[in-house]
Amino acid sequence: MSISVVYWSGTGNTQAMAEAVVEGIKAAGQEAELLEVGNADAKTVAAVDALALGCPAMGAEVLEESEMEPFVEELESLVSGKKILLFGSYGWGDGEWMRDWADRMKNAGAQLIREEGIIANDAPEDDVLEELKAAGKELAE
Repeated sequence: MSISVVYWSGTGNTQAMAEAVVEGIKAAGQEAELLEVGNADAKTVAAVDALALGCPAMGAEVLEESEMEPFVEELESLVSGKKILLFGSYGWGDGEWMRDWADRMKNAGAQLIREEGIIANDAPEDDVLEELKAAGKELAE
């Protein structure tokens, strides 16, 4: 099984979340490719069996606009039928960016592992990291 975990992180919070997802995938006996979005190719990533995407809330609760948003736009037409986990951190708001992102992926035909993604306010606490590991295991099944 091939699994990619692609993320954008400004402060390291979303990167820590991505690393927890990878831990869960490895605990399930699978390998995962961990990629910063600037090093990821949408067509290559879409060819995997399952993927996890991480991005913090930016601006008015939107995805990071210079790298992650264009990547997600390109990926949208390629994710139908794919198992996907969405995650990210935020510093304000109520998670609207994640709900919008989850809706986009569902509308594109993706099968979400967590219906509304996994979010953390600022740095992820241990309970969020454990949830991410569990979701990584589920993604790898």
